[in-house]
Amino acid sequence: MKLLDTTLKNKVLKDMERILDENREELLQANQKDLDAFNRDDQALYDRLVVDQKKVDQMIQAVNEVRLQEDPVNQEISTRALDNGLKIINRTAPFGTIMIIYESRPDVTIEAAVLAFKANNKILLKGGKEAYHSNKALVKFWHRALTQNGLSEDYIQFLEMDRSQTQEFLRNPDQDLDLIVPRGGERLIAFVKEHAKCAVLISGRGNNFLYVHKDADWDKSLKVILNAKTHKISACNALDKILVDTRIDGYKEKLEELKKVLETNNVSIIVDKTVKQILTEADTITDESIWQEEFLAMKCIIGAVDTIDDAIHMINKNSGGHSASIMTENNSAAQIFMENVDCAAVYQNASTRFTDGGQMGVGAELAISTDKLHHRGPLGLKQLVTNKYYVFGDGQIRV
Repeated sequence: MKLLDTTLKNKVLKDMERILDENREELLQANQKDLDAFNRDDQALYDRLVVDQKKVDQMIQAVNEVRLQEDPVNQEISTRALDNGLKIINRTAPFGTIMIIYESRPDVTIEAAVLAFKANNKILLKGGKEAYHSNKALVKFWHRALTQNGLSEDYIQFLEMDRSQTQEFLRNPDQDLDLIVPRGGERLIAFVKEHAKCAVLISGRGNNFLYVHKDADWDKSLKVILNAKTHKISACNALDKILVDTRIDGYKEKLEELKKVLETNNVSIIVDKTVKQILTEADTITDESIWQEEFLAMKCIIGAVDTIDDAIHMINKNSGGHSASIMTENNSAAQIFMENVDCAAVYQNASTRFTDGGQMGVGAELAISTDKLHHRGPLGLKQLVTNKYYVFGDGQIRV
């Protein structure tokens, strides 16, 4: 794909900011059609679907932030002059064509497209049917910004496909695909991995753990737990599992207080057999597979561990590899935890809700990658490029 001049790309983005601002009402009306057709039984999905004036402001801000970032394409990574006279320069390069499959969130249509375009990639947007009208309006805005600057609408494509058509497209795409990002739950990820013929970057699954170490500040722990669990239940960085060290002073009383605080804030709890001995009225785990489940709901599990090693083992066995936090005033214990827990983001004394491109200083993000190749964590602008070697010679041959 031809490399576009940075000035031209930024002009498209500047126009997109204006178009979003001037066409708020059209977008809100389109979103209302989606909301009217949605079944409110899934509150988390519904929350992700809503577009209001604040959300439009956030969309404009996301485009603005990416526009102001340095162009990630054609940046020199390294240069080397060999003894044989060859000069080798390693530079960043676009992926090519990225496909993202996502559910419910219209703001992904903005963030995914702005990042892909600024990084000189073509992007194929396969949003969920529940956000059809919202996504359709946003893609129309993108096409307007592209064509006003003499560029093809093909840079940002909206795929209108049902499940079977998507499956067939993944198996036999009618254009080159370089990377697919399924941004959703386990079923979506498994579906894409089963049928895709190109690289798949996994993201979106949370199931995040917080471990209250024996040297934790308890008041601080309660504050962090409440934020991580209740601030936004529809987010992949929300908290689902709480592990409490049995060696903490006042263990029994602290469990009872934790139960009271959570239930006062409308969070239902499920406990393991050890915690059940103290919280006798709480529901007990009946299927151990629940430890691997992402809830996206106002509920959580409270479990007991005897050591930091037990906590690390429990997290590595069951988490989604997204985020995990330790509450402790013991920095040595925190270091052991953070070095050995296998997650994209690990925390000491902080809420998992900070695993977010904007919060981490990355800016707009395509997704939170839980893969280890080629990048882990928030996929921002700088992460949407690969690399290419430029080798300059004067007739050298290998002997």
